[in-house]
Amino acid sequence: MRVLFNFVLFQIGWFACVLTAAAGKPELGVGVAAVIIAIHLVMAKQKQHEVILIISAMLTGLVWDSLLVWRNWIDYSAGMLVTNVAPYWIVVMWGLFATTLNVSLAWLKQKLVLAAVLGAVAGPLAYYAGFKLNALQFEEMTIALMALAIGWALFTPLLMRLTVYLEWQELKKTGQTI
Repeated sequence: MRVLFNFVLFQIGWFACVLTAAAGKPELGVGVAAVIIAIHLVMAKQKQHEVILIISAMLTGLVWDSLLVWRNWIDYSAGMLVTNVAPYWIVVMWGLFATTLNVSLAWLKQKLVLAAVLGAVAGPLAYYAGFKLNALQFEEMTIALMALAIGWALFTPLLMRLTVYLEWQELKKTGQTI
């Protein structure tokens, strides 16, 4: 039940961020995502690990999406606080994605090749859906989608590895083994 709850909350947060950004009010979606992230943290067994994952994902998203904006492959119409820097709502969505890593996507932890394939497909599809919902524009659609596929193929397994590493660190502290 927890896996389904996590998946549904992620979807609610994703749609809230994308639809409110498309409407020019991204702060509303960010508010919804923040509540979902807070719920996730309250329910998390290893809160500190989850905070590290969320911050790591958000920093990754900030750098990656800023690169895509800087290269003029993606244009966001709402939430851009600084020129050539990813909008705050997309950065928060990376944090929202991190909430799935130890719950609804936990099955990928030992399947890093599959995580890469899933990232290469689902990442660009999510951005394309955002494009169709008018939350972003592709200046160079083919190049942007290829870059997104490459980026998500790298970042999804890397973030999964971070979850495993954090678990290993916790077990090491308690003297247990994986």
